[in-house]
Amino acid sequence: MTLSEGMIAEILKIGSDRDSAEREERVRSSFFAAVRRALRHIPFMDDVVAAYYCALDPKTPATTRGILIAALAYFVLPMDLIPDMLLGLGFTDDIAVLLAAFNAVRGNIRPEHYDRARETLADF
Repeated sequence: MTLSEGMIAEILKIGSDRDSAEREERVRSSFFAAVRRALRHIPFMDDVVAAYYCALDPKTPATTRGILIAALAYFVLPMDLIPDMLLGLGFTDDIAVLLAAFNAVRGNIRPEHYDRARETLADF
């Protein structure tokens, strides 16, 4: 099963302030556990972790933060359209959503976000 552009757009929709706050809470509490679970399956994990630091950076524009939080919230959910536990397929939907988010906000993920990501991943 692949995600259509419409499905990805719906996942990345920023939503209300309450929705964004709930998503951010979910991301903050579950992000690094999801990274550990997906580390071997997502080849661009440095981008994922840099996106996390970008999303939490108060200097990041609100729209960029919203898109990244939405994508990261989808990433941390263990049961999504394609459950992550399905070997070979489980992370394909996460990858599609994350790549769409990165393409939308790539210019806002700064070198210092990548520096922090590399430092973090070195500890894994």
